Amino acid sequence: MNKTLQLSKNDVVSFLRKSPDTFTLSDIINYVCERGIEMVNFMYPAADGRLKTLNFVINDLAYLETILTKGERVDGSSLFPFISAGSSDLYVVPRLRTAFRDPFAEIPTLTMLCSYFNNEGQPLESAPEYTLAKACETFTAKTGFVFHAMGELEFYVIAPDSGEYPATDQRGYHESAPYAKFNDFRTRCMSLIASTGGQIKYGHSEVGNFTLDGKIYEQNEIEFLPVDARDAADQLMLAKWVIRNQAAREGLEITFAPKITTGKAGSGLHIHMRLMDTQGNSVMITDGRLSDNARTAIAGIMDLAPALTAFGNTNPTSYFRLVPHQEAPTNICWGDRNRSVLVRVPLGWTGNADMCATANGKAACDIAPDKAYTAKQTFEIRSADGSADLYMLLAGLAVAVRHGFEMNEPLDVAAKYYVDVDIHKPENAARLAALPTLPANCHASADCLDSRADVFEAEGVFSPAMLAGVSARLRSYDEKRASAALLDRELMLEMVKEHFHCG
Repeated sequence: MNKTLQLSKNDVVSFLRKSPDTFTLSDIINYVCERGIEMVNFMYPAADGRLKTLNFVINDLAYLETILTKGERVDGSSLFPFISAGSSDLYVVPRLRTAFRDPFAEIPTLTMLCSYFNNEGQPLESAPEYTLAKACETFTAKTGFVFHAMGELEFYVIAPDSGEYPATDQRGYHESAPYAKFNDFRTRCMSLIASTGGQIKYGHSEVGNFTLDGKIYEQNEIEFLPVDARDAADQLMLAKWVIRNQAAREGLEITFAPKITTGKAGSGLHIHMRLMDTQGNSVMITDGRLSDNARTAIAGIMDLAPALTAFGNTNPTSYFRLVPHQEAPTNICWGDRNRSVLVRVPLGWTGNADMCATANGKAACDIAPDKAYTAKQTFEIRSADGSADLYMLLAGLAVAVRHGFEMNEPLDVAAKYYVDVDIHKPENAARLAALPTLPANCHASADCLDSRADVFEAEGVFSPAMLAGVSARLRSYDEKRASAALLDRELMLEMVKEHFHCG
């Protein structure tokens, strides 16, 4: 048996002994019958960024075949504001490759994510999942590369403060128990996420920890492995669903909100990206340095960065996090291993040193290291947060990266925005002043999106109705109130509470 399949936490994969992208209708029906599955759940994202659920009892084989092939009707006007009640019926049809056994269901249940279709049985142009699919397909058609992504999912776990083994305020990065209180909760979540098909890289406690009103707030992070961007969005959606469900079962509170209170670390959603050729090889490194292809991709993000906040920073509390002189970025620039920039190129194992042999002795390292191991090289955008619409954010990033390949002189653009210093140090004030900034609020973000709508609409990737809906939602917020909250802690806490369960 393939070792990759053998090690899979997804029961459907391990039972069928097949990769998810090869699942067939017969495979799913066989799994249902052989595993004693009694129910099927359909899940699909709506405009609020959360997964919705439709439950089916499996009456007989014919009914199972019907729902798997024909899907079911749903009310689109209750899911998306841009769909009118007069023509609201949509179909949801499951994507077989997303099948997993529901880890929370008491009754044996198979769950799948779905795609939306219109009344004519065609993909819904404005659906988040289809928008991402179009963005990825167009990217490959135009560049010859495949767009991979993965997220760093940050969140706060909140519980009554026992006062025992207090952690150091704002020093929780990679802390161990007993000072970190929720490591076991996080690892339980990681195991459950893996059972849904999530490809996890690692998990750890993050910087943020503090007490407020008798409760401990502890920040955690789960980081994923880079995969096709379509799968990356699915995995992040399911991860948020898993974390919230597990927290509810353990009596804990969870929030992915961008900001909790003043002076404490907010929760971002850093997105790493890489470019692959169609044979599955990374094209990020050439001769030990970041490739021209990677720099071209970064140039596209630099050009569209202000508009991308419309998808990655979707409510007023997002802009409580994006303020100067904190770790979240505010200026449009990029750099190597530099945490003060918008787009960071992290270490990528591009050297030839045999670190395993140095750490363990050469005799212990009986698997030869890959001297040209560049598959891990990525670049990350650090502006997005937990309020992001995951499918639209990744679709927007795919468009931005493609845009780099369509720009005139993208390498010159990349060079213009490159910085190799900490831009927040006083001695670099002149360099900082020369850099453009991200929008400061929701209304400004909407303006930026509107001004570049033609780029996102090109090739039919984003529908005009979807973009208009995004802008309208951003402009629906009271920006005077949000601006006042930056100087008024009580008002900020009030607004945080309103958006506590965003995304």
